[in-house]
Amino acid sequence: MNKAPVSPAATFVIFGALGDLTRRLLFPALVNLAEAGLLAPETELLGISHHDCDDDGLRRALDDFLKERPSWENIRSHVHYRKGDFRDSKTFTSLAGELKGNAVFYLATGPGFFGPIVDALGDAGLLDESRGFRRVVIEKPFGTDLTTAQALNRQVLARAKEDQIYRIDHFLGKETVQNIMVARFGNTLLESVWNNRYIDHVQITAAEAVTIGSRGKFYDATGALRDMVPNHLFQLLAMIGMEPPVSFDAAAIRTEKAKVISAICPIDPHEAIRGRYGTGAVAGEPVSAYLTELDVDPLSRTETFVAMKVHVETWRWTGVPFYLRTGKALAARDTEIVIQFRDVPLSLFRETVVDRLPPNRLVIQIQPDEAISLEFVVKQPGPAVNTAPVSMDFSYADHFELQHQTGYETLLYDVLTGDQTLFQRADQIEAGWRAVQPLLEMWQQGSPEEYPAGSAGPESADALMHRAHRRWHRLG
Repeated sequence: MNKAPVSPAATFVIFGALGDLTRRLLFPALVNLAEAGLLAPETELLGISHHDCDDDGLRRALDDFLKERPSWENIRSHVHYRKGDFRDSKTFTSLAGELKGNAVFYLATGPGFFGPIVDALGDAGLLDESRGFRRVVIEKPFGTDLTTAQALNRQVLARAKEDQIYRIDHFLGKETVQNIMVARFGNTLLESVWNNRYIDHVQITAAEAVTIGSRGKFYDATGALRDMVPNHLFQLLAMIGMEPPVSFDAAAIRTEKAKVISAICPIDPHEAIRGRYGTGAVAGEPVSAYLTELDVDPLSRTETFVAMKVHVETWRWTGVPFYLRTGKALAARDTEIVIQFRDVPLSLFRETVVDRLPPNRLVIQIQPDEAISLEFVVKQPGPAVNTAPVSMDFSYADHFELQHQTGYETLLYDVLTGDQTLFQRADQIEAGWRAVQPLLEMWQQGSPEEYPAGSAGPESADALMHRAHRRWHRLG
């Protein structure tokens, strides 16, 4: 087995060092890389925030998450803190005097700081690569609509080259997502039927059982559509829909993904559903209605659930609808892709127990369990020709030793090694926003349909499928 090489040494600078993302996900991911032997021992970790703190203060803040980890003590002495205002040029000129070689700038901040921080990095000469690589990692949301995404791209690309910008999507760091391309292009059996001749439709689901919790202020200004569809769900759609790249080079893969996203037709508002959770129960625990959550406007129009029918106008996919859904406070946590194949052309089983055979399905489970299953039909034992649905199941945990991962390990390693395969390019970002823009404009009026917390979403989402004599794959 080929082992990945150790990443080059660099200073990993995190803006927003005392936030939840840094403590719960970024630093644990970096420690996981160190334990896997993929993080250079010379790597320095520098946190910047406006809070009063020092090196020991940041280290103590991280201890609660990392003190049981064997590699943490080795890394701990490489963790440093600098107090700095992101709006103050002195923060960046001071940083420029300190950094000498390779550097990664991770923007774990509110989206309002993305453009100004990149501008300040450019003004201070921190994006000059004459003495080593300089890379900028930008979290989502990248814009709030097409206009703001285009403006942010212009602002960022005026200071840095596209190959210095890493627009991160943690969904794409999961093993099963990365395995989509291997499963497709490494298996003749799958790729030969991966088209509109054999596939009836595709379902992509990202369901969460949790509510918005304490994130009311952020979520009420964002909603499920902006939060999940142009980034997470469209990226999964692109990996399912892309043509074979000429190589596994990042540029080749990103070009094919961009073609798919550009081929998404603007979403018809009549083929899109928005919902909002009401009272109910999830896993036996009572849930309050969204409009009563902390920091949520009682007159809010924000949706916590979205379902839509998406059309991709390419030679391979014309006529094959993609059904997307995502939501909060649903019956189960479940992120999966379902490829449903067409019915057999002639039923030979009209006089058996069933008149219509259940369809073949390929189910790619992304979370909570990473697995792939193929559903098909067999004959039941006995003299009569009766059929029964069965499945062949592959679970990553059954075949490989999986350590606990945050989902960021592969992505941070790719940033350090300069691999942009799993990161969005400017044209992908803008094409995604362009497709959902009609919904953003239409949904400024009216209110979402309420659904009970702990359910599968609003009834109109089921009706969207039933109109075409289809149904959603069961959650969980």
